[in-house]
Amino acid sequence: MKAVVVYESVWGNTATIARAIAEGIGNDTRALNTSEATPQALAGVDLVVGGAPLMAFTLPTESSRKQIGADPKHRDNPPNLSNPSMRAWLKALGAGSGHGAGFETGFNWSPGSAAKRLAKGLSSAGYKTAMPHERFLVTGTYGPLRDGEIERAREWGATIAGKIS
Repeated sequence: MKAVVVYESVWGNTATIARAIAEGIGNDTRALNTSEATPQALAGVDLVVGGAPLMAFTLPTESSRKQIGADPKHRDNPPNLSNPSMRAWLKALGAGSGHGAGFETGFNWSPGSAAKRLAKGLSSAGYKTAMPHERFLVTGTYGPLRDGEIERAREWGATIAGKIS
């Protein structure tokens, strides 16, 4: 099985979870940011797992990214906005086949879901839902990830791999 985990990460938490999911899936699965996840990198994949931070109750928008980048309270911990947003990546994603799944990083109490929107985007591109979307928890705006979340991400990746093998 060829698999990739594609992510948008602002403060590094989503990237960390993406790498853990890729480890859990195994089989040389790579975690790629939205710049690296080119059509060539996705050629022949059987599984695409996508992840992004939960912002303003949904998948980050260009407006929310711009607002974060301009917010002076982030001066000491600047966001990484150098890669395309997951929304832009999904919009450019060509038709595919295989399976897909979505995840997000965020707070436990948030009512919205970036992962649900992401999973819907993968499904619209032709990837069958491999597993319900998942949220991995952070303890603050910049993180860190809640204790045990990296291990839980590895387990989630292994569960996805087991389901579609």
